[in-house]
Amino acid sequence: MKIQCEYHKLLPLKEFKLNPLNPNKHSSEQIDRLVKLFQYQGIRKPIIVSKQTGLIVVGHGRLMAAEKAGLETYPAVYQDFTNTDQEYAFMISDNSSADWAELDLSAINANIKNMGPDFDIDNLGLKNFYIEPADMPGREMPDTDKKYIIEVEFPSVEDLDETANSLITQGFIVRIK
Repeated sequence: MKIQCEYHKLLPLKEFKLNPLNPNKHSSEQIDRLVKLFQYQGIRKPIIVSKQTGLIVVGHGRLMAAEKAGLETYPAVYQDFTNTDQEYAFMISDNSSADWAELDLSAINANIKNMGPDFDIDNLGLKNFYIEPADMPGREMPDTDKKYIIEVEFPSVEDLDETANSLITQGFIVRIK
């Protein structure tokens, strides 16, 4: 697997030490998606290891994906922390700060039209993202058992509420039942 990031050392996977205080949980679906992204992009993010404790601070999911992909080594970056409180705060903030971002799915939907006809939208790493085949002339949607259309039950179109309008604005496809 091609390494596309800077790192201090290629470390054997068995030498990484999981941080027992890491509260972040990784589903098998997420790990499978990370493996697919590794295969498409190569490795673009190293695992961050604390110089003080030797524990993983950021990258537990990447380690799990590397193991599932059958890799033997993974790039590591070593960082200093003032104390264990700062180390813990960085671990939590790295995971939680991404939740503060808001993806404009309608912009992604518009931009994806410029991708080549063989581009696999799963390579975006988005969960539950769907493009209407009608919006992609000449492109077939991949076979999938995933359901990306949000179904909302309203008596009529006139009764669409703010939530449904918000979903539509974000690029979701809302099917009225």
